[in-house]
Amino acid sequence: MDKKKILALRDFIISAEKSIKNSKKILKDILIENGIKDVNMEAELDTDWLNSYTSEDSKIIEWVFTWEDMLWVDWNNYPVPANYASKSKLVQWDKLKLTIDWSGRMTYKQILPIARETKIGLLTKDNWKYQVIVDSKTYNLLTAAVTHFKCEVWDNITIIIPEGKRATFAAIEAIVPKETN
Repeated sequence: MDKKKILALRDFIISAEKSIKNSKKILKDILIENGIKDVNMEAELDTDWLNSYTSEDSKIIEWVFTWEDMLWVDWNNYPVPANYASKSKLVQWDKLKLTIDWSGRMTYKQILPIARETKIGLLTKDNWKYQVIVDSKTYNLLTAAVTHFKCEVWDNITIIIPEGKRATFAAIEAIVPKETN
């Protein structure tokens, strides 16, 4: 391998990362100056603390759950099994770890859940996509969660969302029991 080319490539990558970070900051400042308050420049997706490392027999990747996938420190998206996300009641911005062993087996583990809040909403379906309406906001739901909890359209359901953060996805906590007469 050509050591000079490798070092030059590394320097280009570091420079590009700094340019993107600074560009996002400038854009965010401009948007705020122009009165656009709901600025989502991926502030919730701070990946500076995330790591990727290898142990004796596995590769370990730390990541942020974004909905049906994960955002790793390299900003690539990787799929998360919908049944795992549903049963574990993962919430957007939870921080997790993926361990890939020598045979390729993947094990997911939540390492830092985000602060949560629970709300009650009405389950709807828009074409093929399940959603819940809460406080005039609409959140997407995983189909696997809807089937896991045996929900039906128009059920009242309890959902979990990140506290104080903008979200497009909600996790289902439970179905609100229907009153019987």
